[in-house]
Order: sequence, then structure tokens, then C-alpha cells
Amino acid sequence: MMALQARRRDSIADAPATPTFGKLDAYPMGQNDNGVNTMQHLDDSTRTELEAAAFRRLLRHLDEHKEVQNIDLMILADFCRNCLSKWLVAAAEERGETVNYEAAREYVYGMPYGEWKAKYQADATPEQQAAFEARQQQKAAAKQDADS
Repeated sequence: MMALQARRRDSIADAPATPTFGKLDAYPMGQNDNGVNTMQHLDDSTRTELEAAAFRRLLRHLDEHKEVQNIDLMILADFCRNCLSKWLVAAAEERGETVNYEAAREYVYGMPYGEWKAKYQADATPEQQAAFEARQQQKAAAKQDADS
């Protein structure tokens, strides 16, 4: 397992200089809310290496905190480990590469998803389910406001 984790943490360093992840394209990498490039002093290669290192650190942090359930991430941040997996698949497709969703999940989880789920995923509590539903309703209302 350590070899898989080392491989997954190192392989993302080859990511392209301008990462795009579907709807996240609306938020250009390295720009603040005012559109200012906050890392403009860095060349593309260095910036990409830093972004890749931060992504690997995020994966390691999630791996070290398996007690943080995906539903908690979805409630608080509107993303989870599965979202990261989907974004990897989308990024590969945008570059003409193929990454299978299950392979991406194994990369993100550090083991096959079914194994991770059996070992670490707890059933959502009624409170978590209610908070998740409230979050989804907030998103739907915000989208409806934006569309009108």
C-alpha cells in the first residue's frame, strides 16, 4: 500500500501548467476575487509543481483524517473525495487522456473504494442527512436566483 500511496502522490506532479476542472474553469487558478494573479512571479512550471504539491498534501491530509466523512465535506465545502476523483477524470479527458473513474477513486482514497468504504465510511446520521439536504436546497435557491 505504501508503494501505491507514493506513486499516487508523485504522479500528479506531471499535471499540465493550466489545470482546468469542468465548472471550476470559472475560477482561474491563482487569481483572487479581484482578478489579480497572486502567483504571477512564478513561472508556469514552478506554479504547477506547487499546485501539484498542494493537491498531494490535500490527499495525504484526507488520508490521515479518515474520520472526516464525505458527507461532512459535502455539507461544509460542497466537495468530497469522490468529487476529487471525478475532477481527475475530467482533467484527463480535457487533455485527451483516459483515466477510469474507479482508478481515480483508488488514487484519491489510497485503496479500492469498496475497501475504504467498508473500513472507514459510517452511515450518515439523520443530522448529517438533514444538513446535506439543507445545503442542497441552498444551492438550488442560489442557482435559481442567479438564473433569474
